[in-house]
Amino acid sequence: MIVRGDLVCAAVSGGKDSLSLLHVLKKMSESHNFRLKAITIDEGIPGYREEALKIVSDFCTKLGVEYKVFQYKELFDLTLEESLEVRANEKISSCSICGTLRRRAMDYGAKEIGADVIATGHNLDDTLQTFIINTLSGDYNKIGWMYPQALTATPRKIKPFCEIYENEIVFYAFTNGIPFQSEPCPHMSEGIRTEIRDFLNNLENNHSGVKNSMNRSIYKISQIIKNSDYKQKRICLTCGNECTGEICSVCGLLLKLKQKKSQMCK
Repeated sequence: MIVRGDLVCAAVSGGKDSLSLLHVLKKMSESHNFRLKAITIDEGIPGYREEALKIVSDFCTKLGVEYKVFQYKELFDLTLEESLEVRANEKISSCSICGTLRRRAMDYGAKEIGADVIATGHNLDDTLQTFIINTLSGDYNKIGWMYPQALTATPRKIKPFCEIYENEIVFYAFTNGIPFQSEPCPHMSEGIRTEIRDFLNNLENNHSGVKNSMNRSIYKISQIIKNSDYKQKRICLTCGNECTGEICSVCGLLLKLKQKKSQMCK
């Protein structure tokens, strides 16, 4: 995932996964030949993100890791809260909007600091949940995107914890005294992910190892879909990023949100 001389950008939210990842990467960087910086994305969720920003800032200072915050408001001229106020309807979930903007914000942050690699704290449970969400929504193209990127991608996106159970990361954080935000996102109940998490945890409790088996199947399926690659890649007419349509999902989303905002202001 990381090669000699890389500048690794750790995307740190303030949760247990990303801070544990930063802790591991910092220790590895001291014995392996790569550099490490951290970024945090501030979506603009009042009463929630402030605590995480303080935790991340203090932890990065303690580890001696350079750290920078990138805000939705500065990048997109909209906070998440403002986006939710002007969305067309609640069928467009907060998680869908936030996830689309967050991925672009991370790309921007990695480019800003000149990173070769973006490392995120996604764990095995996250992978299973995302696979089910994409399956239920009929979006099988996204299943293909779940397969690990080739070394030629710039910047490469890696998930070092992708084969580690969420509860193991919790154990690691507690045993190593890693502080993290335990308060859940106030919008998490909108999406289906929490229900899927509970379903998978019940399965695992009754059938030990089922998550691991499912994870292996997901990578095989995602590789097959990725290799089929029937949609030709194009360049977004608005921002210049790679996409499959005339404009990318980020620009399309922002256009709709800003049009709605403009109409509401009249």
